[in-house]
Amino acid sequence: MKSSRRDFLRLAGLGVAGAALSRCAGAADDAKPNILFALADDWSFGHAGAYGCQWVKTPAFDRVARAGLLFTRAYTPDGKCAPSRSCIITGRNPWQLKAAANHIPFFPPEFKSVFEALGEHGYFAGMTQKGWGPGSAKDAAGKPRQLTGRPFNKRTAPPPTPDISNNDYAANFADFLDAAPKGQPWCFWYGSIEPHRTYEFGSGAAKGGKKTSDVSRVPECWPDNATVRNDLLDYAFEVEHFDSHLGRMLAELEKRGLLENTLVVVSSDNGMPFPHDKGNAYHDSDHLPLALMWPRGVRAPGRVVEDYVCFIDFAPTFVGVAGLKPEQTGMAAITGRSLAEYFASDKAGRVVAARDHVLVGRERNDVGRPHDQGYPVRGIIKDDWLYLHNFEPARWPGGNPETGYLDTDGSPTKTEVLQSRLVPERKKYWDLCFGKRPQEELYDLKHDPDCVRNLAGQPEHKERHAALKQQLFDELKQQEDPRLSGKGDWFDAQPYANERERGFYDKYLKGEKPRAGWVNESDAEKAPLD
Repeated sequence: MKSSRRDFLRLAGLGVAGAALSRCAGAADDAKPNILFALADDWSFGHAGAYGCQWVKTPAFDRVARAGLLFTRAYTPDGKCAPSRSCIITGRNPWQLKAAANHIPFFPPEFKSVFEALGEHGYFAGMTQKGWGPGSAKDAAGKPRQLTGRPFNKRTAPPPTPDISNNDYAANFADFLDAAPKGQPWCFWYGSIEPHRTYEFGSGAAKGGKKTSDVSRVPECWPDNATVRNDLLDYAFEVEHFDSHLGRMLAELEKRGLLENTLVVVSSDNGMPFPHDKGNAYHDSDHLPLALMWPRGVRAPGRVVEDYVCFIDFAPTFVGVAGLKPEQTGMAAITGRSLAEYFASDKAGRVVAARDHVLVGRERNDVGRPHDQGYPVRGIIKDDWLYLHNFEPARWPGGNPETGYLDTDGSPTKTEVLQSRLVPERKKYWDLCFGKRPQEELYDLKHDPDCVRNLAGQPEHKERHAALKQQLFDELKQQEDPRLSGKGDWFDAQPYANERERGFYDKYLKGEKPRAGWVNESDAEKAPLD
């Protein structure tokens, strides 16, 4: 049956996502989709059944992948909570977000979030537990902002371990659905705080029924021993907690007849909270799980997409499926590219030729360096190669040793790696995770996914090295990155939104211990290292 000119113009206004919806549901159904955005806290790529992992059980994530799309090359531009989430809600890279490039920042008032924009255009916006943050978000008049929607956090339930949140995420989602006005589309941010540190040591084995032999591979940057393997099992147990609530949410949508027209997106804000991962710019820091489903809007479900996609692509995707144009939202110019081009496709593998790379980087993450300095990095991942440029190689990448390497969360694995420094045959682990780094790094991700063999400077890779560096710097200049104009120190000068974090280095050396929680005091060196 031929579409009328009126139908054609209507679909053109909705864009690719609208056209996909029409083909899958029929031209008569113009209902805007609901959006469920499920974000784990510190979950790395590959640790899900859909990716072939046997020791992390994720039936809900796997269901989303089977019923929709599974991405194998999805990346955050920054492997730390607040800056990664800033990218999600704005569609911009961290170096385009002023203070929001840092961890624990004052979120700049001039940047509107996509959830705020959807709320202004007919969507009922809500969230549970962890939305954007940590940091402070207020408008120009000093009024607190709800960057990811209205909070729904009343429901609690006994957690499986003392270190897992008692937030009954799924029950709070049900409360949100009850509150959503009938006939009005909604968007909901499910912000789990699992598998963030801390963990109950041994819980993966004792409560999750797992064995250390289940772990298929320990990354080369850590010792392979019982302590590290148990730490990985505890991490897996918390990933499974996140997934169990996602499963209950999907069941709730199905029960209410809402699943057909809900876009479900599932991912994590950054890599796992282990040395060399979270907070760094290596492959496992930024490479994250991603699956999405939309029964009414995604054609040929069950496809695996191997293109490079980025967290800055979420905001334009949500804007598009809501039937809006970016200029209607009042948001700052979006750098990302909508994922809706995959919805109407029936192709798998490499689908969009232009999606052949992503940019990554970091500014100031956690505390622990003199003068509240960060460890600035920029990088590019293309054709399974990673090039990194470290702008301040004289600084300690993981934070200063005398304050406990605080750019890495305290953990049994961290302590194991730190103890290896004094054992010659094991010192390589400390070197990889906490030692100072050269200005340039180059890794062949096909043969070295753990990024432990730096190929920068080797003659046989000279041309690739130069090409990646040139492309990275060209794109950063186009995006007006202050680091490329000699103004990068501006990021370090920005205050922490939490007063406890300001001047932490000096406070610590004076005997104050303002930081607690997942930090192990024994990880701090007794004196500065050379």
